[in-house]
Amino acid sequence: MDILITGGTGFIGRPLCEQLLERGHRVSVLTRSPGRTPPPGVQYVGQLDDVGPVQAVVNLAGEPLTEGRWTDARKQAFHTSRIGTTRALLAWMQALPTPPQVLVSGSAIGYYGPGDATPLDEAASPGHDFAAMLCRQWEAEAFRADALGIRTCVVRTGIVLDRDGGALARMLPPFRLGLGGPMGDGDQWMSWIHRADLVGLILWLLSNDTARGAYNGTAPAAVTNAEFARTLAKVLGRPALLTTPAFALKLAFGEMAGLLLTGQNVVPARALEDGYVFKHPRLEQALEAILG
Repeated sequence: MDILITGGTGFIGRPLCEQLLERGHRVSVLTRSPGRTPPPGVQYVGQLDDVGPVQAVVNLAGEPLTEGRWTDARKQAFHTSRIGTTRALLAWMQALPTPPQVLVSGSAIGYYGPGDATPLDEAASPGHDFAAMLCRQWEAEAFRADALGIRTCVVRTGIVLDRDGGALARMLPPFRLGLGGPMGDGDQWMSWIHRADLVGLILWLLSNDTARGAYNGTAPAAVTNAEFARTLAKVLGRPALLTTPAFALKLAFGEMAGLLLTGQNVVPARALEDGYVFKHPRLEQALEAILG
């Protein structure tokens, strides 16, 4: 299959490209830096007009939300990199003589807004804060592909874990020094997923002709922030005694601190019901696989 990926040079896109190539697919990556040398087997393209016929599109583009304060300029970048990119993809696909057969597009569990311990499956109501509204608009843009006859799946991704990027890479230095611990009261839920399982879920959605609609990209067993801190400290053989006060996070990160101090207990109900098998369903085992 010929596959176009946006966000293909990122934390999730890189291993996804590797797995697709191993399976014999041909991969093009839409990038703002097409002059860079791509990995073997991958073609970099700078604009959609340079893309040949494809049977599938994976849309992972999006400016990271958790890297600094949410200024007005950054909020606009969040919107443009998600909704704007998806809108451009839809216009391009609509103009093709033969549209792709499937679109797998990113979203996030921020769709549900801040929550409590109540488990949230894909039928749960959306939230109303900035992150939730961003995800709702992002998904609405992607689902316009249904009208083009394109099988469309959206992945509401949780906190993706691996050692070379994402939240875990930022947490490891203080925890390895014995300076880690919960954030705020530690009661907020963390719906996490091992990166290999997220990549596996995307591959499964691409190949499963009956899959369509929204899927939660989280492991089956979410944990509280305090439990996450204890488990990470245990795997590293370090204490987890130092709490980061909520006021300090708000002072440092402003509105973005809400992502750190609130959470959701998200369950991947549809993936489990449809037969996807997680390699790393439990946090301790997942962290041992990453850090062992």
